Amino acid sequence: MKRIFGTKKEKPKPPTLDEATGRMDSRGNVLDEKIRKLDEQLAQHRAQIKKCRPGPAQEAAKRRALQVLKQKRLYENQRGQLMNQQFNVDQTSFALQSMQDSVQTVQAMKAAGKELKAAFKQPELNINSIENLQDDLADMMDMHQEIQDVLGQNFGIPDDIDEDELMEELDALEDDLAADTEANADGVPSYLQEQDLPAAPSARPGHATAALGEDEFGLPAVPQRT
Repeated sequence: MKRIFGTKKEKPKPPTLDEATGRMDSRGNVLDEKIRKLDEQLAQHRAQIKKCRPGPAQEAAKRRALQVLKQKRLYENQRGQLMNQQFNVDQTSFALQSMQDSVQTVQAMKAAGKELKAAFKQPELNINSIENLQDDLADMMDMHQEIQDVLGQNFGIPDDIDEDELMEELDALEDDLAADTEANADGVPSYLQEQDLPAAPSARPGHATAALGEDEFGLPAVPQRT
């Protein structure tokens, strides 16, 4: 059957944009090299034209230079067309890459949306449960503050103390302190001044006892009243 009807030929795959760009780069390099060689030939022809005197030799050099210049213009036009084509291919490649990136972004967002939906279905993320948890935590914090207030109370202090009376007593104490300071010439309160102490005894310990003598038992004699 294959000999009669033959086999279906597979169509060749179209080149990718990267392959087309690579081919254009190669063609552009070839054209640039040709233009560079023609520039070198034109430089040689210009030098030869300057050396030749006006006449047939100079005219022949000019014709050769003109022919090289025409080839250079042709290659330059081809290079310009190739650059325009490469620009269009680059734009198409950029648009295609952007579309692929957009597709991947949408797919990632869809997957993230599914994960978010599954996460919101968990009982831990129920809004009523979260509000109840917040209320319980607030109540526990209030209870903790009340306990700290009770533990921080001072013992033995009557509740009927008037703060105004305490302030008046404090002001009176400050007035007394100021008056006591003004009464002293050196400006030091009396309770901060050094007190006059009695003079230290000049006799050494045991000296007076030795003068009285000892009793019959060898102990210091007790002084007799006169």
